[in-house]
Amino acid sequence: MPRVLVAPSILAADFSNLEAEIHRVEEAGADWLHLDIMDGHFVDNISFGPAVVATVRKHTALPLDVHLMIERADHYLPRFLDAGANSITVHVESESRHEVPQTLASIRAAGCGVGLTLNPATPFEAVAPYLDRIDLLLVMTVHPGFGGQAFRPEMMEKVRRAKKWRDANGGKLHIEVDGGIKPDTARTSMTNGANILVAGTSIFRAPDYAEAIRDLRGE
Repeated sequence: MPRVLVAPSILAADFSNLEAEIHRVEEAGADWLHLDIMDGHFVDNISFGPAVVATVRKHTALPLDVHLMIERADHYLPRFLDAGANSITVHVESESRHEVPQTLASIRAAGCGVGLTLNPATPFEAVAPYLDRIDLLLVMTVHPGFGGQAFRPEMMEKVRRAKKWRDANGGKLHIEVDGGIKPDTARTSMTNGANILVAGTSIFRAPDYAEAIRDLRGE
C-alpha cells in the first residue's frame, strides 16, 4: 500500500488569511493541498477558480491536488494546468459533460497527475474501465458540494474494490477519500485501503493543525 498522505482541503481554510493558513498546514505536516473547484452547475455550490489555485501555488511547494466538480472539465483544464495543479481529478458522471477518456489523456499529456472520481450514487463499475489510465481514484464519502456532511461508511465497498484492483495491478494506484474524514473515519478508510485522506473542517477547525493531522494518520 502506498504511504498515507493527508491533504487538507483549502475550502475549509480562513480565506481572509489564506497565505498564513497555507503555511500553518504546511508546517503542521500536510503532504498535499486539496482544492475543490465547484461551478454551481455540476454541484449546487460555487467555490473558486484557477486564480485562487494560482495564488495558493505562489505560497507553497506542496503538491496541489485539484478536484474539478464542474461541467466541461475538458474546456477548463488548460487554465488549471497553467495555475500550477500537480494532480487533476475529474468526474466520471455523464452530467459533467466531457469525454472521460479524452480528458484523462489530456491530463496525462500535460505531465500532470491523473485522477478520476465518482459520486456516492455512482457505481464502481463506472470507473472500473479507466483504472489502468489513472494515478488516483477519489471515492467521495459524501455527496459533493458542501462541507461538514457525515461520512457514508457504505462507500467503503468502493474503496475495497479499488484496493483489490490495486493489489492485483502493481500496487501503485492512490485511493483517496473525501467527505467527513475525522480520526475515526480516517481509520476506517485506511483499513479498507485508502491512502490519501482529504480533510477540511477536522483540520482547519482544530486548535492545533499538527495534532489534527497526526490524529488522522493515527500517530
